[in-house]
Amino acid sequence: MGALPARGAAAAGGIPSAPMIVRPHIHWLRLIFIVRGSILRDITPQLLLTTAFAALVTYLHGQVFLWKVPLTFVPFSLIGLTLAIFLGFRNNTSYARWWEARQLWGVLLVETRALARQALTLNDNAAAAPVFIDRLAAFVHAVRHQLRCTDPTADLARLLPADAVARLGASRNKAAVLLLMLGEWIGEQRRQGTLSPTAVLAMEGPLARLGGAFGGCERIAGTPIPFTYSVIVHRTIYTYCVLLPFGLVDSISTMTPVIVAFIAYTFFALEALGAEIEEPFGLAANDLALDAMSWNIEDNLRETMGLPSLPPLPNANAVIRT
Repeated sequence: MGALPARGAAAAGGIPSAPMIVRPHIHWLRLIFIVRGSILRDITPQLLLTTAFAALVTYLHGQVFLWKVPLTFVPFSLIGLTLAIFLGFRNNTSYARWWEARQLWGVLLVETRALARQALTLNDNAAAAPVFIDRLAAFVHAVRHQLRCTDPTADLARLLPADAVARLGASRNKAAVLLLMLGEWIGEQRRQGTLSPTAVLAMEGPLARLGGAFGGCERIAGTPIPFTYSVIVHRTIYTYCVLLPFGLVDSISTMTPVIVAFIAYTFFALEALGAEIEEPFGLAANDLALDAMSWNIEDNLRETMGLPSLPPLPNANAVIRT
């Protein structure tokens, strides 16, 4: 093993800060004015346009080319209730995907710890364990890069020898090949007689669960919520917000732009949040902190081997609770 002791200096540049925001409990007044991670920046253009249009409708008192649009707030109450149910269903579905992805990464953490411990305690040749643990850390980083469609070469090069990196370079699914290499190590130790058949069976369980967690992440990344459903919700929200000032202007007059802005913010924000967490492996503020989780798993594996900890990530918000 030559890669692990030298990781500290390279890791700071190899693992960027994670996007996910993790804050302590914030005072209710400060929470009202927080912008980062609140989706507000993403919806500001359409929110301003909707509010400006509501102000124009208020100024014209609901008239379009001298024709008074005959709308009241009654149909908007019914449509708003239905729209809220649809938005709630979509956001629940998106959050379920996000939470399942987080659970699968929890499996990666637990099972890599278990395999590292078994490689050190069940194998009679403890000197061979660092090679296996290197591959475990490389597997986690390969999963992260594969889910984000980024290049894993830098992380693989600092964790694995050149021949292993060359082998992975020719493969499309590097994480799957690393799983194979982990299994090859177990088989090699078994043939050398340093790993008993019972120990092999004990290690195959966590290894299979690693593969299952990786497959679950691939399923989430490759199966988005049906596009047609998103289109229907999107069109309904914008139609509702454009027509809403015509239904309110006769009742609340100059307050129409304010109420429209508030309702539009609620609907636009819920739609944007659902779209953001629908893909939990992205780089948005509310996506999973895969960089921090990968860093945490690798740091755990280093600690198992008695090596110094990795340097902290550049962004303090990147450190998450596991």
